[in-house]
Amino acid sequence: MNYRTKIYKSTQYVDEGSGSAILLLHGLFGSLSNFTEVINHFSKNHRVIVPFLPLYTSALIDTSLQNLVSFIDQFIEDMKLENIAIVGNSLGGHIALLYALKKSSKINSMILTASSGLFENSMGNSYPKKDYDYIKRKTEETFYNPKLATKELIDEVYEIVNDREKVLRVLFLAKSAIRNNLKAELSKIKVPVQLIWGEQDLITPPFVAEEFHKLLSNSEMVIIDKAGHAPMMEQPNLFIEHMEQFLNKNKQ
Repeated sequence: MNYRTKIYKSTQYVDEGSGSAILLLHGLFGSLSNFTEVINHFSKNHRVIVPFLPLYTSALIDTSLQNLVSFIDQFIEDMKLENIAIVGNSLGGHIALLYALKKSSKINSMILTASSGLFENSMGNSYPKKDYDYIKRKTEETFYNPKLATKELIDEVYEIVNDREKVLRVLFLAKSAIRNNLKAELSKIKVPVQLIWGEQDLITPPFVAEEFHKLLSNSEMVIIDKAGHAPMMEQPNLFIEHMEQFLNKNKQ
């Protein structure tokens, strides 16, 4: 399904459906397509909003996790959103957690999938820019089923790491996330949290979900088999089923 995008401060966002608000936050190499099935399902009964995070448009000196949190904070204020369910994948989950520490009164519940914030394996501190096979292999490792790493997706990642300005921002954000370990802060988050993890996630392995579960006092954990770092893409029906049960239990 093609979505009509709107413009917010020179970045795009998708706003589908009506009802209680669900805000979806993508990861560092993520995109709208990561959440296609989730948007299609929940926009029938909810207002589903997906901002395109300004990963590559801010000044290099301002490229940080905190700057992205500030962007989301202002976005939520300007959209006049209240009582939100926030869904964050990977870096998007990290942003959701930092926002919850800042503005918990705006949040009804939170779903984290493969979130950074405690531990994350990455491609490393440098990228062999001209090595397409390396990028292909690393992109395939994101998934349990490597066939989900389509040529289009691999080409997109390859283009990013061969663009000097973009790759510098990727590295700045990755290092910002690593420095921003939330272990000591997570006990302050009291909103209901659902952790949906892929059993075969190599980037934020299941032990990371278990650690989040221990540190977040009001959390529940679901591990989905045959899924890697993006279970909402690999096992969308199961992901939606668990998410729907959680949202129904924590009515907005």
